[in-house]
Amino acid sequence: MKKIYKNIIIATFSVGLIGCNKFLDREPLSNITPQQYFNTESDLAAYTITYYNFPTHGGYNIGIFKDDNGTDNQATTNANVAWVKGQWHVPKGTEGYDFGNIRAINYFLAEVTPKIEAGKITGTPANINHYLGEAYFLRAYEYFDRLQSYGDYPIVKTVLPDNEDELIEASKRRPRNEVARFILQDLDKAISLLKSSPVEGKNRISKEVAQLFRSRVALFEGTWLKYHKGTAQVPGGMGWPGTKVSYLSGFSINIDSEINYFLTEAMASAKVVADAFPLVANDHNTTGTAVFSNPYFKMYGDNSQSGYSEVLFWRQYSADKSVGHYTNGFLTGGANSGYTRGFVDAFLMKNGLPIYASGSGYQGDADLTTVKVDRDERLQLFMRVPGDYLAVTQQDNSYPDIINSVTERKAVTGYNVKKGLNGDAKYLTDAVLTEAGCIVFRAAEAYLNYIEACYVKNNSLDSDADRYWKALRVRAGVSENYNATIAATDLTKENDWAVYSAGQKIDATLYNIRRERRCEFIAEGIRNNDLRRWRAMDQLRNYQIEGMNLWTSMYDKPTYKNNNGTSKLVALPAASPNISAKTLSVYIRPYQIIQQNNLYYNGITWTKAHYLSPIGFENFLRTSKGGNVATSVIYQNPGWPVQADGIPTE
Repeated sequence: MKKIYKNIIIATFSVGLIGCNKFLDREPLSNITPQQYFNTESDLAAYTITYYNFPTHGGYNIGIFKDDNGTDNQATTNANVAWVKGQWHVPKGTEGYDFGNIRAINYFLAEVTPKIEAGKITGTPANINHYLGEAYFLRAYEYFDRLQSYGDYPIVKTVLPDNEDELIEASKRRPRNEVARFILQDLDKAISLLKSSPVEGKNRISKEVAQLFRSRVALFEGTWLKYHKGTAQVPGGMGWPGTKVSYLSGFSINIDSEINYFLTEAMASAKVVADAFPLVANDHNTTGTAVFSNPYFKMYGDNSQSGYSEVLFWRQYSADKSVGHYTNGFLTGGANSGYTRGFVDAFLMKNGLPIYASGSGYQGDADLTTVKVDRDERLQLFMRVPGDYLAVTQQDNSYPDIINSVTERKAVTGYNVKKGLNGDAKYLTDAVLTEAGCIVFRAAEAYLNYIEACYVKNNSLDSDADRYWKALRVRAGVSENYNATIAATDLTKENDWAVYSAGQKIDATLYNIRRERRCEFIAEGIRNNDLRRWRAMDQLRNYQIEGMNLWTSMYDKPTYKNNNGTSKLVALPAASPNISAKTLSVYIRPYQIIQQNNLYYNGITWTKAHYLSPIGFENFLRTSKGGNVATSVIYQNPGWPVQADGIPTE
């Protein structure tokens, strides 16, 4: 028997259990058998939490607040490989396209379900059912990760034997809409079994978390199908590779019906959460040390986030247990990140007008101190400028360190991230573990999911969408009159990739719904998947990422001067440049600092194949007969070759 096949669909039982717990850093499980285990509710709890695999803070960086790097929201020193054709390659191995966690969760379900039915597990029935519900949620979460990356994917519900023919058969990909429906089914099971929030101080999954996540999945799939409709990225579209395999020969889809189904489900699940969980209050203190007492600001950097109504699920840290991160230490500098000019310009004025609108009151961007004046309070709170406080006892009057040679300290764009500061000065060093919690799910997403799904489905906003949108704007300190914003919006003046879907401008109402989502999720790692599902990058041709306005006046600040008064800033054509030249733009262009051997110097040009990830070459070998990839049951994603290290053909 070819043991190599085990790696694609199954993993050994011990591997499934020994994987490190990335969420709460509990002790790993090993050397156990089902006869010894799965007999008590504590056994179930210990097993499922091992597969908590959510994005949270960790390491020497700013945690999840860097996760929008590589989008039009945030930039880092190294450009996104997806931005230039030929830099993203087909993996040689199986990277990403794996079933290890799925197999482990399937094993749990196979062993635990009959034991529960037979009454063989000791403990409180509600708790036992809860952990079974966690398993369904976690399988759905794993599958959604694959759906976002690969689209079509094998649906495997059971633990498979080490049999070559059965493993190859199970490797057959199913159309993405079927995968999405399967995820919703798992979440329905989870919702029926999970306890309501709060569960263990909101440090474990709850019924409401599953409902929120269900709305996320449904919105993602509904909008993906809508905006990619008719393309090879959607089942049944022109060039869809699923038409080339015999096992999908009988497949058919009513694409409009599927879009309607997913958007309807997104609305239903989002409404349950939005109606039950109010937004955390913003007391509108946006300057000085008062921000550290503002509940809206404090929510993101508090050591305990369980008391915030909006927080549904968060990760707790404890320095006493050596479980922490260094987020606050790196927020003191540039952290190898920074908001883009396009993102900062997207934030409205408090009066609800875009910055370019007549009567907006915008004071310009010639200096950082004026950029935030009278703007949406999310920008005021979560972007750092000279004069802001890093902690209650520490003010920072310096301008961004845009030329720091230490990459992890560099302010890439000059628009520095401020979200997540705790207020306690002891954390402002990378020598002390930050104990601030990390939000995984919050209720504001339900508000946004409902608004978008409602408008995309009905081309209008109902009373619930109206209520949710006004609540978000009022919390942000912006006029609740979104219709005035829509009327004042000029799409030709918006420097935002999401003005487009499929290369065409969308309408002003939908754009402002997207704007709201963009601004509410500032530095929360949501942007990339939003851009992909909206198909918002087709139009990119030689697009330049920009940062703050350096060359109008800020270049002359003391921060950028040597002791003898000469400038520290060096730009082409001088040797060893450390900043982009004024002749290119008065705004910092982080990817035009050097020109020689710089593939990104001429900007970003999108490759449509990059909407989906390539499947690694070894997966084709392992699902073929005799190593002939032409016989593999797997088909490659659109535009990608079945070739190790290959690049897109379109």
